[in-house]
Amino acid sequence: MYVADSRASSPTLDGARAGGPPSASADGAVRPPAGRNRAAIAPTVLALGTVSLVTDVSSEMVTAVLPLYLVAGLGLSPLGFGLLDGVYNGFSAVVRLVGGHLADRGGGRHKWVAGFGYGLSAVCKPLLLVVHSLTPIGLVLAADRTGKGLRTAPRDALISLSSTAGSRGRAFGVHRAMDTAGALLGPLVAFVILRATVDGYDAVFTVSSCAAVLGVVVLVLFVPGGRGGVVAAERPTVRRAVGLLRRRGLRRVAVCALLLGLATVSDSFVYLLLQRRLGVADRWFALLPLGTAASFLLLAVPLGRLADRVGRWAVFVAGHGALLVAYALLLTAWHGPALPYVVLALHGAFYAATDGVLMAAASEGVPQALRSSGLALVQTGQALARFVCSLLFGAAWTVWGDRAALAGAAVALAACAVFSLVLRPKGTVPA
Repeated sequence: MYVADSRASSPTLDGARAGGPPSASADGAVRPPAGRNRAAIAPTVLALGTVSLVTDVSSEMVTAVLPLYLVAGLGLSPLGFGLLDGVYNGFSAVVRLVGGHLADRGGGRHKWVAGFGYGLSAVCKPLLLVVHSLTPIGLVLAADRTGKGLRTAPRDALISLSSTAGSRGRAFGVHRAMDTAGALLGPLVAFVILRATVDGYDAVFTVSSCAAVLGVVVLVLFVPGGRGGVVAAERPTVRRAVGLLRRRGLRRVAVCALLLGLATVSDSFVYLLLQRRLGVADRWFALLPLGTAASFLLLAVPLGRLADRVGRWAVFVAGHGALLVAYALLLTAWHGPALPYVVLALHGAFYAATDGVLMAAASEGVPQALRSSGLALVQTGQALARFVCSLLFGAAWTVWGDRAALAGAAVALAACAVFSLVLRPKGTVPA
């Protein structure tokens, strides 16, 4: 198998243990008999989930306080914040292809490319303690997102390659649930630190740095490394990676992910909108991401399993429908006490139905030897689109106000969701 943990999760070995012969798919990957689709989650997935959990505690501590720190603490305008938020969430797009290509070209060095990305992000966290203006903060965030871009595709390729075709939605759901457990703990830790310390922001950035280093240590010690047992017939190249877009199914997945990303308002703006609608005090702001994370955590595995059974694309588009309902609620005149809970629950459902499900759907159209590069193509399009959305939404908010900007995003999201449902890429449900 083209993954380090071949001893524990090789499809060929699993098929032999099950008493039936393995079968080959169209992309050349070996598949076990149908009875193995409900096999236990591979150790590689669990180890990577642990790394993501620890790392997300670090990242989400910063994400939870960053909007308030920049807008209220440093006095940035919505346009300035939109620029930085776009950098924070979209800059990784320019290096995702690099990370994917290096992992494939290295003959299975997914762990070490991902490890370098985690390490780079860990180095950036302490720098937030010494930068206090727009340009240096932007550079630090760009470097941090470069690390995220390098690690994302190799990590998801490891999850895909260590799972069977019929259980990838569940495997990605388990990983995303563990990842989201960290996202749930991060804002809570940030809230406690802000309440308990005088120099709250500096303390948050310091603890975040320590957690990031711990994540790298867990990766090095517990995620299997080395070369897998499958060698590509041809050496992976950039030309072959880009040529994957000639595959109709993958091209449709990439196009739809890009279009929907153009209408997906970033998390930080959603939380700022909720704060303005409800008059949430600054000290409670860091708790808003907890609602999204809790919903994501509860729904990631069930929706991943549902996607394996009824169709990944239907679940993916339905997730954007949940986000559209959240936008609509923010645009209404309703100010009831249940509003934040409903909006954040829908926001988390959106991520549970789209994040891992998209990677599971894209995996079906990519051969093993180029799995990391293929997933990076889809991720790059989506990340670039969300970067553009942050810039446009921040500019629209500055010029026309928050309600007009959100109304435009809602109309665009509805149109893109209908288009994606009609296009409906084939091959998103395993045979």
